[in-house]
Amino acid sequence: MEEKSVSKSIQIIGVPVDLGASRRGTDGGVSAVRIAGLGEKLNKMGYTISQELDIAVPSQESRPVDTGGNMRFRSEILQVCRDLAVATRAALEKGDMPLVVGGDHSIAMGSISGISDFYQTQNQNIGLVWFDAHADMNIPGISPSGNVHGMPLSHLLGYGDKDFTSILSANPKIKPENVALVGVRDIDAKERELIKESGVKVYSMRDIDELGMSRVSDEIIEIVTKDTVGFHVSFDVDGCDPEFIPGSGTLVPGGVTYREAHLLLEKLAETNLITSVDLVELNPFLDQKNVSAERAVSLMLSAFGRSVL
Repeated sequence: MEEKSVSKSIQIIGVPVDLGASRRGTDGGVSAVRIAGLGEKLNKMGYTISQELDIAVPSQESRPVDTGGNMRFRSEILQVCRDLAVATRAALEKGDMPLVVGGDHSIAMGSISGISDFYQTQNQNIGLVWFDAHADMNIPGISPSGNVHGMPLSHLLGYGDKDFTSILSANPKIKPENVALVGVRDIDAKERELIKESGVKVYSMRDIDELGMSRVSDEIIEIVTKDTVGFHVSFDVDGCDPEFIPGSGTLVPGGVTYREAHLLLEKLAETNLITSVDLVELNPFLDQKNVSAERAVSLMLSAFGRSVL
C-alpha cells in the first residue's frame, strides 16, 4: 500500500441504464441524485466538479423486446460499458476522480474496467469494495434470470462472457485477494460455488452483526489496500436496509443500517486511497419523496471525507 492524495477534482459520470435489471426505473437514478444536490454539496466540501457528462444509453422502449436468454440486452449493455470504460480512464488521465452514478449495477463492468486499465498500464493494481445485498457473481448460463446487473463482479474477476471480461484489455480487472464484498445476504445457489472458487472475501450481515462494522471496515481496508495503489468503491444502495433506503428494485430486508454505512464510508475515506466510486441501483419510481437519493448523497459525502468536526 502506498499513500496517495485524493484528487480534489471530480468528474461525475451519469449512466442512466436500467437494461440490466428486471424492474424498470434505475435509469431515473441519475436525475434523482442530481436533484438531491450531489454536485453542489461536493463543491461546498471543497471539491471541484470539473465535468458532468452522461453516457448515451438506449432506452428499453426503443429496443426490440428482449425475451431473456443468458444475458438480457447483452449488446446494448456491452456498448454502454465500453463507452463508460473509455470515460473513466479519460477522467483519471485528466487527474479527475471518476464518480459514476447509475443506473443498475451492470455499469460496474465499464467503470471499473476503465479505472483498472489506467492503473494496470502503470503496473499498478486496485482493490475493490463491493457494497451490496447481492454478490453479483452470476455468469451467463447459471444466472436464474439472465439479468446482467447480477453478473458484473464475476466478469471483473475474469469469469463469464469474454466480450465483457476483456473490455479495454484481456486482463482480469481485479485480483480476488483484493476484493471485499460487504452487506451480502442474498446469494443464488450456483453463484455460491463461483464465489468460493474465486476466493473473494465476503462479509455477510452475520459477520457485521458478530464483528461490528468498525472491525469489518478495518479488515476490508487491509484487503483492498494490500499491494494496491488504492481502491474503488462500488456502492449499491440495496446493501442498506430497505427501512433506510426504500428506493431500489431488489430490496432484501435485514441490511446494513444507515449509520453502519456511514461508518464504513468514513473509515474508507480516512485512508485517502479511494481512487473512484460507483453509486448504483437507486430507483426513484420505488422511492418515497426522493428520500433514498438524499440519503445516498449523504453517504457519498462520507465517502469523500465529510466529518462532523
